[in-house]
Amino acid sequence: MPHAPAAGKHRLPTAEEMEAIGLVPLISPYMRNALTEMPDRLRSVFDVHGLTPRHGAVLPQLIAEQPLAVGELARRMGLSLSTVSELVSALNKAGLVERREDPGNRRRMLVRIDGRYQALVESFIARRSAPLLRALDSLTPDERAGFIAGLAAWAREARPPASGR
Repeated sequence: MPHAPAAGKHRLPTAEEMEAIGLVPLISPYMRNALTEMPDRLRSVFDVHGLTPRHGAVLPQLIAEQPLAVGELARRMGLSLSTVSELVSALNKAGLVERREDPGNRRRMLVRIDGRYQALVESFIARRSAPLLRALDSLTPDERAGFIAGLAAWAREARPPASGR
């Protein structure tokens, strides 16, 4: 890493990096509006069960492919198996997802969106992801790969430290 600071020290961003940093506040209203744009029925489930954006991050993964093993969800989300298991458990208690044993491997748990919420979740995710999809569509394949890699790296770095550290 060419810009890695010494342990325990922070560094000032370069002019090029400052350009990226300056764009973040322009995206923050979009991020804050997720709950207010959520359909009432779905928001009610989130409110009643104390679900957070971290719980909501599981749902797009399940729209893309269902059912998914908890371990595969953890890999795709870059989270620990125990964290994703807790998220899925809360979503299951809220009735948003169903869990069942994998008939091919009884040690694996498969997860899918509950049929009562499938269309609602799909509609919400399609509406919320439209700006990002338009942005991705405007990029070349190399730019797109770089953008996704950058977002993934930022998500890893922005993640709160694991408890017990």
